[in-house]
Amino acid sequence: MEYLHTMVRIKDLDESLDFYCNKLGLIEVSRSEHEAGRFTLIFLAAPNDVERAKQNKAPLVELTYNWDSEDYDGGRNFGHLAYRVDDIYKTCQDLMDKGVTINRPPRDGYMAFIRSPDNISIELLQKGEALPPQAPWKDMANSGEW
Repeated sequence: MEYLHTMVRIKDLDESLDFYCNKLGLIEVSRSEHEAGRFTLIFLAAPNDVERAKQNKAPLVELTYNWDSEDYDGGRNFGHLAYRVDDIYKTCQDLMDKGVTINRPPRDGYMAFIRSPDNISIELLQKGEALPPQAPWKDMANSGEW
């Protein structure tokens, strides 16, 4: 397993970039606009991690800016922790065998979500390309929120 990023939802893009970059000193390493979903993703690295981050070898902070205004209360502004795993299906099966609920099953062979006992969302991402969809995952419904 490899730690990837921590996602935080932000309400004001300029104010947040000023804080994280100009004040805290993080550096923007990538940005993507998603018009269909109406959101922007901005990935930030610590100054000493920039080169490694550009090669996907350093943990990042992911700022998620939703274009439609929303108040994030009750901790909803904190999004999730993300980890890359060698085999998404094996990882999810191992977690289920240990009593962990798979909130968003890896139907696509690439992404799943679970929650910690404290209700923190954890995203699991398949290393490399998505695995071919397979049973029982491809037909498994979501459970709760993530």
